[in-house]
This record gives sequence, structure tokens and C-alpha cells, in this order.
Amino acid sequence: MSLSAFLAFPGQGSQHISMLSNGGIKDIALSSEYSHVMEYCSELISHDVFKLIEEGPEDLLSQTSITQPILVLCSYLHFEKLINSIDITPTYLAGHSLGEYSALVAGNSITINEALKLVRKRGELMELAPSGSMSAIMGLNEDIIAELCIAASNSDNSHVQCANLNSPNQTVISGHDDAIERAQELCTSKGAKRAIKLKVSIASHSLLMKEAANEFQKTLNTVQFSMPDIKIIHNVSVDLVSSAQEISPLLVSQLYSPVRWVETCNFISSLDLPIVECGPGKVLSGLFKANKLENYFSSSDEEFYEKINNYG
Repeated sequence: MSLSAFLAFPGQGSQHISMLSNGGIKDIALSSEYSHVMEYCSELISHDVFKLIEEGPEDLLSQTSITQPILVLCSYLHFEKLINSIDITPTYLAGHSLGEYSALVAGNSITINEALKLVRKRGELMELAPSGSMSAIMGLNEDIIAELCIAASNSDNSHVQCANLNSPNQTVISGHDDAIERAQELCTSKGAKRAIKLKVSIASHSLLMKEAANEFQKTLNTVQFSMPDIKIIHNVSVDLVSSAQEISPLLVSQLYSPVRWVETCNFISSLDLPIVECGPGKVLSGLFKANKLENYFSSSDEEFYEKINNYG
């Protein structure tokens, strides 16, 4: 009997050196069946993708326009190994920010090569956006943080907003450097346990990405989306689409809108399905725990297949 499951794909920040060998997907990456995908990704980023993932350098691996296609590639290989190794039926999919593209591939809405092309351009445009920063606010209610972000924003040139609504205890804010500093101080003064500046110079999911999003629309127009054959919960709407035409606008607005992960987790909890974090790292597993979900597994776990088979 096939195991029904919810599959979630990680986003930027899950990358690390040796994602293939440490994630158990080195063999599939080296197989002739997937060589064309590896070659295509190498051409896109102008680097030997296998060597870069396994050996680094880390600063290049963490460059947004390179990180994004590499993460989508690795999540795709995790997914291919998963569905070809055990009898599992993904009944719902979701992805954290960038991970939504992996979900679209898994749901047969776009091909892996189309996804790689899209996220390579997405990353390049994000790098060209006005510089800013992000900060994780711990231990303060999201609604209070949103109000404090408004108070900390002086204008379109000094703006901060909630970006990643990750858990009841963690909200990431994003925007101009000076506005981030003010918002951090306000949040701390209102009782936030910590305000942790992230090591990024890109203000993801903020208005600083508006121009990049408008430009990205042109690239999205070159891809024909199909209606997914597996239900996908989208970041912007926390909902399904009713037609393929709805997908492109969601991906555009995703660039400057919050990732509504708390609501996504609330939806997942209502399904009573095992959850598989399908891709590198265990960032999403940490967020599932923080959102008080149970029965979640990471495909990067060395004992993943043993655990998921025992569960099933």
C-alpha cells in the first residue's frame, strides 16, 4: 500500500558543501540518466556543478544566482530518488520561497530545466536589486513586529517589512539597512528575546525586490506552466490554484511578499499526513518542530529511508 505524504522543499539557506554525498544523492547525480540535467545546470552557472557542490568554494556556492539553481537541482535529485526508491504518493506539495519551484517541478507544472532557467534569472535579478539586509526576530508576536516595521519605515527609500513568517517564535524582517536597525531596536524594546542580523546583503521578500519582480515577469512569460498534477500550496496565497494561468503572478508577487509558513504549517497539521522535507539540510524540519508539527522526516537524514519505511 502506497504511503500518502506531504512533501516540502527547502529554500535558500539550506545549501552546504557536499550536499550530494552527504545527502545520499551522489550516485543519482553521477548516473547517466541525470547527466543532461547536471550538464545543463553547469552551463547555466558557468561552473562544474558537481565539483562546486562537493568542494566549494563556499562563497561561490552561497552566491544567490548560483545557490538558487543548485538548490533546485539538489531538491529535484532528492525527489527523484524518493519516488523511485519507495512506494510513496505525494498528495500535497509546498516549498519555502525558492522551494516553490521545486514543488512545481515535482507537480509536473514545469520541467527541471525550465525551473533551473527561471531561478538562475531570479537569482541574478535579486543580486541587482537595491542592497539591504534581513534580521530574524525571536520571541515576539508577528502582528506586533509588523506594526513596529511600519513605525521603523520612513519612506520607500527606508523601508522594512515582515518577510518570512516562519514560526510563532520567529519572524524574519527584510528591507533597507537603516530601517532594519530601527526595527530591531523597536522589537527588542517591546520584548523580543533576540534580533539576529542575517549574513545577507539581499532584502528578499520586501519592496526592494519590486523592480526585480517586474523584470522577472518577462522571463516567466517564456515558460508555459501546466496545471500541477499534485496539489501545491503556494507561499503568497497559502492556497491552491484553479488554473495554470494563476501560477506566474504568484511567483512574481512572491519576490516582494512574505512567505506565510506558519499558515502553511497550520494547513499541513489539518491533513494528518507524514511530512517529508525533500532536499538538502534540515531547516524545514526545524520549522516544523517550531510549529508543533509531528511525523516529519528529512530526505537528507542518513537514516531517512529506514525511518520512513518503518513509519509506512
